[in-house]
Formats: sequence, C-alpha cells, structure tokens
Amino acid sequence: MAAAAVVAVPGTLGTLQAGRARLVAACCARLRPGWRLPGSLMGPRVAPAIWARGWAPAVGGSAPRRGYSSEVKTEDELRVRYLEEENRGIVVLGINRAYAKNSFSKNLIKMLSKAVDALKSDKKVRTIIVRSEVPGIFCAGADLKERVKMNPSEVGPFVSKIRAVINEIANLPVPTIAAIDGLALGGGLELALACDIRVAASSAKMGLVETKLAIIPGGGGTQRLPRAIGMSLAKELIFSARVLDGQEAKAVGLISHVLEQNQEGDAAYRKALDLAREFLPQGPVAMRVAKLAINQGMEVDLVTGLAIEEACYAQMNSEGSVRAGRLTGRIEDAEDSPRHVPPVVGASPRGPRPRSTSLGT
Repeated sequence: MAAAAVVAVPGTLGTLQAGRARLVAACCARLRPGWRLPGSLMGPRVAPAIWARGWAPAVGGSAPRRGYSSEVKTEDELRVRYLEEENRGIVVLGINRAYAKNSFSKNLIKMLSKAVDALKSDKKVRTIIVRSEVPGIFCAGADLKERVKMNPSEVGPFVSKIRAVINEIANLPVPTIAAIDGLALGGGLELALACDIRVAASSAKMGLVETKLAIIPGGGGTQRLPRAIGMSLAKELIFSARVLDGQEAKAVGLISHVLEQNQEGDAAYRKALDLAREFLPQGPVAMRVAKLAINQGMEVDLVTGLAIEEACYAQMNSEGSVRAGRLTGRIEDAEDSPRHVPPVVGASPRGPRPRSTSLGT
C-alpha cells in the first residue's frame, strides 16, 4: 500500500517509516473511497468495500430501525429512543432490566448488537447517549445467574459476545456519552469506558471488581481503564477491586463531570443531554473525522498521529461536499445537492486558517 513510497529506505528507519505509512493508510481507509494520503505518504486509492465498512455516513437514507422506535414496550430490555424537535439527531440507548440490575444477558447483548448495527450506518444520528432506565443502577456487568446455568463451553463465547458489543460501541463513528446515574460494576464500567465521554452522579458507584471473583475484566477493562486514568492507578483499582463514587471517579479522571443527584435520579442523563445538544450544531462529517483522528492518533507515536491528522485535515479541505455540510450543519444538503462548491480561500493542510473559514480552525 502506501508503504511503497518508503520501501527503498534501508534498515530500521525504513521499517518504522513503512509501518507508519501503513497506519496512516489504514486510518484514511476509513474515511472515504478514493481518498489519498498527502505528500510522501501518497498511496493507492482505497477500495469502496473498505469505506463501506468504516466511518462513512450511510448513502441513500437512514438504515432500517428494525422495530426500534420511541414507542417501546416497558418489558423491553433495551429502549432505543430517537429524540425529536430541538434534540433531533440524539439517540438514547436505555438499559431496562430492573429485576437483574441491568446485567448483560444473552438477550440484552443481542439487542445491543442489533441497535448498534443500525446506528452506525444511520447518517442522521449525531450523538448517542447510553443510560439506564432503572433508578440507582447503570449496569452490574454480566448476568452471573444466567452464566451459572450455561455449559462451560458456552461461557467463553458469551464473554466474547459481550466484548464484541462493547468494541462495537467504542467504534461508533459519532460521539457517545455514558450517563452513569447509579451502580456501574465490571462489564457495566467497561461499557461506560467504551464511550467517548462519561458523566456521573456523585452517588454513583464504579469499579472493575472481577478480581474478587478470581477472574479479570474481559470486556476491555484492562486496556481502556489504563488509557483513561494511567497505568499505575488502573492497576491499583483492578488489583484491589476498589469501588469509587462519583467524586472519587472525577478526581482520578475516570469521568468528565460529576453532579449531585436530583429527585428524579437522572442528573447524569440530563448533563449528557446538555453535552449532546452542544454537539448538534457542529459539522457532522467534521465530528466523525475528528473522532477518528483522535482515536487512531492515540494508539501511535506523535509523528504518526500528526500524519493521521494531516491526512484527515487535507481530505476535509479537498471535498466541497464536506465543506457544504459543515457550513449548513446538515450533511444532507451536501449529499443531495448536485451543484459544485468552490474551494475555500486559504485552505491548506500545512498551516493555520483564519477563523472565518469553513473548518473553524
């Protein structure tokens, strides 16, 4: 792929450059078919099939919602609500297993997987909030009562499905917010860690407590917690199975905002909704590409991360349709309009731009 540009460089330096080029190419492969890398990292066109599986908005309208709507039955274990009016574009995933403390069952995992599959290809979705419909509980992790009834051969695949669904949530192309208004233990905290932003009530309780059961976190906790709060402190919390309240979680950087709980028991959800409203006016494609650049860049060295940012920035500037969507705040305008949008004066991936330009950088 793009490594062809540096394959002639001998020794360790050449190997590192080739690896860096491949990483940047992989990042751009998730942006759009045909997008190329800038400068010396120029590579071949990206196959449309790769783009279709990546971060693109859906083409030709929203994906089928497969029975999910704002009018759901109270017995449903997962409520998916598409908010309307001034909150249009915000989707709320509400876990609703009161009798089992919102723990992950086979059915809940199946419902989450279907919901996420529909959301990731729905171009009208701008922000997703993950919350609980049960007062005092966010998610208590895996349903241990259900697990006891499983054959030993079923346990591994079940944990793998939980891990896969949490990874799917982490890979959603739009911003995600976890509203923690209650208990978030084990897999429940791992679910929250998969979200971009976490807010919690001061009365909430959070912890990866698996070592108490003589196991380890299996839904990404050993990887995402150190990335969120640092390796040493993450080890301390996992080794001790310690549970933190909202204030303690805020102090260590596990959550972004902590609030006193209200009488309705939804203080964190209300804060998450306020944050989601702040995101709505921003350019939809810019939001997706920004999330991609941040996520990919945090997994590599700084030089490679800057190359990833440059590639993302350059493609945002070179696509008139993207620019039109940014200016209107509605990507549908750009996709549906056949007219050509001229380049913005002063657009350059190599330097700062005036505040009046379309990307606002």
